[in-house]
Amino acid sequence: MLSSPRTPESGIARRIPVAVAAPDPLSREGAASLLRHRPEVEMREDSGPGTVALLVEDVLDEEALTRVRRLVRGEGTRAVLVTATLRENELLDVIGCGVGAIVWRREATAHRLVQAVLAAARGEGDLPADLLGRLISQVGTLHRGTAGRSGVPSLGLAPREVDVLRLIAEGLDTGEIAGKLSYSERTVKNVMHGLTTRLHLRNRAHAVAYALREGYI
Repeated sequence: MLSSPRTPESGIARRIPVAVAAPDPLSREGAASLLRHRPEVEMREDSGPGTVALLVEDVLDEEALTRVRRLVRGEGTRAVLVTATLRENELLDVIGCGVGAIVWRREATAHRLVQAVLAAARGEGDLPADLLGRLISQVGTLHRGTAGRSGVPSLGLAPREVDVLRLIAEGLDTGEIAGKLSYSERTVKNVMHGLTTRLHLRNRAHAVAYALREGYI
C-alpha cells in the first residue's frame, strides 16, 4: 500500500500537489485522468515550489530537456519523468537536471505514477531496474575515465553515508535501509539530507551517481 507524506503537526497524510506538463493536450489529459481521482494527490494547473511536476515526454530532445531544466532548476519543482525512450547520453543529463523518478510510458499505470510521485515528493529516487543498471554502468565508465587524473575534486563521504547509498543503489527504500543498518528511519533520512545538502546534490539518484562517479560504491 502506498503511503503519503505526513505533516509533522498532525501526523495525517497530506495530498501531494501534482501538475502535469506535456507537449500535447492528449498526453497531458491522459496522464491527468489517471491521477485525478487518486486520494494521494491533488491536481494543480501550474507547477512550482512544493509541487511535483509529472513530465510526459516521448522523446527527450534538447527542447524537452530545456523544459525539464526550467521546471526543476528554475522553479524548484520536484519532477517525475514519463518517457518512451531514453538514450545513454540522456540519462545523466536527466539525473543532473534533478529528476530522481522516471517511469517508462509503457508502465505508466495510475498505481505506478502515484508511486513515483510519492517518491519524488519525499526527495527519493525511483528508477526502473533497467535504467538503474544503465546508470551504474555509465557512471562507472566515467569514473574509470577520470581515475588517477589530478585536479578532480572529491569532498568525501562518511562510512555510514556510503553504506546508505550502497543500499539505495540496490533499490532499497528508507525502511528497508533502516532495517539493514539497524538505524531508525529518521537517521537514514538525516544521513541523506546531510550529504545532499553538503554536496549540493538534488536527490537520491543524483547522490548515487556522485558516489559511483567518485568510486565509493
